[in-house]
Amino acid sequence: MNYLDSVVLGVVEGLTEFLPVSSTGHLTIAEKALGLEIDSASVTAYTAVIQMGAIAAVFVYFFRDIVAIVAGWAKGLVKPEYRGTIEHRMGWYAIVGTIPIGIVGLLAKDLVSGPLRSLWVVGAALILWSAVMIWAERAGRQTRGEKQLTMRDAIVIGLVQCIALVPGVSRSGATISAGLLRGLDRVTATRLSFFLSIPALTAAGLYELKDVHGISAGPVVVGTAVSFVVAYASVAWLLRFVSHHSIGKFVPYRVVVGLVLVVLLAANVVQPT
Repeated sequence: MNYLDSVVLGVVEGLTEFLPVSSTGHLTIAEKALGLEIDSASVTAYTAVIQMGAIAAVFVYFFRDIVAIVAGWAKGLVKPEYRGTIEHRMGWYAIVGTIPIGIVGLLAKDLVSGPLRSLWVVGAALILWSAVMIWAERAGRQTRGEKQLTMRDAIVIGLVQCIALVPGVSRSGATISAGLLRGLDRVTATRLSFFLSIPALTAAGLYELKDVHGISAGPVVVGTAVSFVVAYASVAWLLRFVSHHSIGKFVPYRVVVGLVLVVLLAANVVQPT
């Protein structure tokens, strides 16, 4: 992997990590286009590690919120009067909501980094999950805000987040859809999606760091730095976008990319792995 590859992958990661279009799916496509071995352990690990740049962008963008949540959660552990605050509850929501994907991610690691890395899976998931996103927008009541979040919301959304281990589904697309179907408004669902991403993607990146062998430190650092810059802009844009627009706006793009990918695979223009 050279520096140009790392810049391209950093841009793709930063643009797609938090948009409901599947960063893993787009990275898999980009890696294939760059001539990389998409089922290689080191390439899979590289993909997870440069996500740390995107997560750092979330830390910076939501720094005050995160500090308030951590402080409120910690205070609530020792002072009962803080346990009803949204900050204390949000801390527990992020922790509990991350447990399912942590367990499933470890148990299904070989499946996720192996057979599911097929471009057939990416194409199918991009198309099929689009139907769920449209359903969520139409069926979601969007009557509850952040103060009305419950532990059941965190558990349900955390369980649905596991589906995003399938490349092409999209972690944000899955969690935002689940939030809408739970009756949350779009901004609340999106913010909760961001907060749930922090422990999940940080743990994944740290876990995979040991497997980035054969790739020098330079491309890893460059890819991570580029993903940070691009992801910061993406986070700011997405929050403004969802306050006025449906996530269904991303569906035509997802379907077109999925269909093009399936056609290319069926015509043997590209190979699935």
